[in-house]
Amino acid sequence: MRPAGGKGAARRAPNACRLLGRRAHGFYARDAGVALRKNMGLLRSLLCQESTTFKNVWTTHSASPIAYERGRIYLDNYRCCISSIAQEPRILYQKPKCSKSEKIEDALLLECPLGEVLPNPSDYKSSLIVLTAQNWLLRLSADSGEILEKIYLAGSGCKFRYLSWDTPQEVMVIKSAQNKLPAASRQAGIQQSVLFHLAVFQVLPLSFVGMLEINKKIFGNSVTDVDVSNGILIVMYSMGLVRLYNFQAITEQAKNGIQDMKCCSLEPDWIYFHPDMSGRIIHVGPNLIKVLKLKEVESNTDQTEISEDFIIVANREENCVNSSVTVTASGRVVKKRYNLLDDDPEQETFKIVDYEDELDLLSTVAVTQIGADGRAHLDLHCNEQGILLKSIPLLESWDVTYSHEVYFDRDTVLHIEQKPNRRFSCYVYQMVCDTAKEDECSRCEKTERVFCKKGGRIFEYI
Repeated sequence: MRPAGGKGAARRAPNACRLLGRRAHGFYARDAGVALRKNMGLLRSLLCQESTTFKNVWTTHSASPIAYERGRIYLDNYRCCISSIAQEPRILYQKPKCSKSEKIEDALLLECPLGEVLPNPSDYKSSLIVLTAQNWLLRLSADSGEILEKIYLAGSGCKFRYLSWDTPQEVMVIKSAQNKLPAASRQAGIQQSVLFHLAVFQVLPLSFVGMLEINKKIFGNSVTDVDVSNGILIVMYSMGLVRLYNFQAITEQAKNGIQDMKCCSLEPDWIYFHPDMSGRIIHVGPNLIKVLKLKEVESNTDQTEISEDFIIVANREENCVNSSVTVTASGRVVKKRYNLLDDDPEQETFKIVDYEDELDLLSTVAVTQIGADGRAHLDLHCNEQGILLKSIPLLESWDVTYSHEVYFDRDTVLHIEQKPNRRFSCYVYQMVCDTAKEDECSRCEKTERVFCKKGGRIFEYI
């Protein structure tokens, strides 16, 4: 029998059966947070095992864009809501068709804050904040689609289109589309100085905080995009430059505040604050992901500098297609007159970076496309050090000419893709442990596609 104490016991990995037994006997009854953390730790351990795989359990298609938020799949411009948790699709609600003016441009999931007294009973349940085509800001019940709050964003020729969090679940930013003058105005010599508008709201209840204009005269002519995160205004420029500003004071403070990815690509790199609230910054290029951290300058405590925490590098072989010299079948040496771009589809390129907060995992999607066949894989990395823990291949082909979204949520992976003629597909994968017996059965039986109709929609089981 092994002694209860000592170094050997300290190094031992947590026993899943023992932890589940303690939960069954009510050890965590007074602290639900402890039970949840233990459960998520068990799930992370199971997920990262070599024998654990992800299986494509069902697929659906749509003529309109498909969205996903925390276990809910939204179709038909958020009129149809489907649960992705079960192995079979379950329709939560369906709403009647709406006019074009009521079309939803973007949405955010709002979850109940812990330990706070809220004004209305409905505030304690999850809700969806949506932005309509006519600049209406609505808060809808996530379970029924019922309108809970409604605010009109004054027009002033400003078309709002995007929603994002400044402080997650507390402060929201609404960004306009880039302002562009009509052709007649440009021909008349009129110049557009305001590029974007940013409106800031607090949530529960929705209340207006302030509005900011991104003006060429202040921020320069080469601004390509703008974002706000954790009180920092992030302004992106052409040629891969990024500037960080104090959003409240709009005064520039940061040593190394301008980050350059030093890459040659058609698609711009992107940068944002890490969603884990650590204050770190994620800077993503075609073949490199940098996780950066802010720290005080030793010689000046009033100033901060940006330093590298860790990097994740795409898997590109030394003798990749980017070689400037090739040898033909006859042995003749031919030198190329051009080099491939860093985001050339024939090289493994990062397309998506996300964070699973409950499992504390950083997820990346890398794609390689040779000819018409593109292959992608979802990699799970340790959030603290960037170590690769698990790689999940996506079975369906990936066409880089169309838009894709991949979501990793606990034991579920979703791949939403756009196809030609504005057709959209959603592939749902779920975690499967110890598949030895399943593999034996699958070798004997042919994989058949089964089609099922629910709520007037066709679902495909694989």
